[in-house]
Amino acid sequence: MISALFLFVPRGFSSLAGLLGLGLALLLAVSLTACSPQKQTWKLTGPTMGTVYHVTVVDVPAGVQRAELQGAIDAELVAVNQEMSTYIPDSELMRFNRAPVGDAVAVSPHLAQVVQRALEIYQHSDGAFDVTVGPLVNLWGFGPQPEPETIPSDGEIATLLDVIGSDALRVAGSTLTKTRPVQIDLSAIAKGHGVDRVAELLSSRGIVNYLVEVGGELRTAGVNPDGNPWRIGVERPSAGQVVQKPIVVSGKAVATSGDYRNYYERDGKRYAHTIDPRTGRPVEHRLASVTVIADTCAEADGYATALNVIGADKALKLAEQRQLAVFLLVKTDSGFEERASSAFQPYLESQGR
Repeated sequence: MISALFLFVPRGFSSLAGLLGLGLALLLAVSLTACSPQKQTWKLTGPTMGTVYHVTVVDVPAGVQRAELQGAIDAELVAVNQEMSTYIPDSELMRFNRAPVGDAVAVSPHLAQVVQRALEIYQHSDGAFDVTVGPLVNLWGFGPQPEPETIPSDGEIATLLDVIGSDALRVAGSTLTKTRPVQIDLSAIAKGHGVDRVAELLSSRGIVNYLVEVGGELRTAGVNPDGNPWRIGVERPSAGQVVQKPIVVSGKAVATSGDYRNYYERDGKRYAHTIDPRTGRPVEHRLASVTVIADTCAEADGYATALNVIGADKALKLAEQRQLAVFLLVKTDSGFEERASSAFQPYLESQGR
């Protein structure tokens, strides 16, 4: 038997180099024996959203052509980019961002759906998840602007806090409107939505066993090439490729968020890239990573970001209130403390089955 460990790219990075050892790892033991032939398995990959996607298709249905399927996946992800990218000047999202306050802008149903989901998570998290937080992220030097030589002033922060806020967004059918001059950035949910779109594409072609991953967010269905449930590992937020906790997640989506790699220091103080949109400042708690399991990757993606903002205690409280499957790694003086919500327990218990 040959075993292969596939490590997936986490959020917030654009290449594979230097990224292994963070986020989610797929633990997939592939039997390659003459006496036990495997079902036909395809592994498809390509660039998207500043990162790469990986799709594993198991037991390929008759009539499905590899080149056509790869082309369809590429086209679907190009469509997601054209709808939701902030790097494509003529994307639907950028067209809305340039629109005057009060104008109802017609958009695709997909974009309207994602913004609506973002607003729901914004409300459920008391504003911790906010797709208009971009100007504050840029102010602190975690966007396209370089790290600031000095820490932003209270006045600069207050000025932006007066403008940002998802409460300024309205979704009506397939139109978006803003009541203040806010700008939307969907980077904390769009990759998850892209995973969902590819998963739906595979299902529409009769494919029932697959794993789809984009930038560290993933969704699975059916079984892996061995005929077993898909098994992934939540990695320890440290150097190296060490799995902290293996879990079985067939038929579910998974996303992980953490701020332990992207930060800078000024005058001996560390400033993490995760900005709390309610305070306008980087978070200062000891929560190192949040992993969320959900039915859709967009939901897992958005909630992972929201929970990473609010910290471990409040994250677990919200997870219990919303019945979210959540696994936390909290920094301690001696390593990391594991904490999990009630809804996450079955995934931990299933690993030995």
